[in-house]
Amino acid sequence: MVIASLTNYRQSPRKVRLVASLIKGKTVAHALDMLGVTVKRASDPLVKLIHSALANARDRGISTEGLYIKECSVNQGLTMKRMMPGARGTGFAIRKKTSHVKLVLDKK
Repeated sequence: MVIASLTNYRQSPRKVRLVASLIKGKTVAHALDMLGVTVKRASDPLVKLIHSALANARDRGISTEGLYIKECSVNQGLTMKRMMPGARGTGFAIRKKTSHVKLVLDKK
């Protein structure tokens, strides 16, 4: 079992979960092919995360053949709070959400 994580990725977890749900349970090669043709912004960081997990597997001496994505969970990270000017001098709160992504690879 190989683990890789991406913390404080500056996109909301709801949008990242859409892409993460596509690759759950797929083989690594099939998941990389699917992410290559996905037009969502979260696909590029997930490709990078899969490559990081494969590098972690090579460092541990685990063969990268036959690995599949056992788990890809997306949780909410920190929320940056910003203010924008509103009507009549009031402040309008903007919440910029971040995501924590955890990827687990395992043998079939």
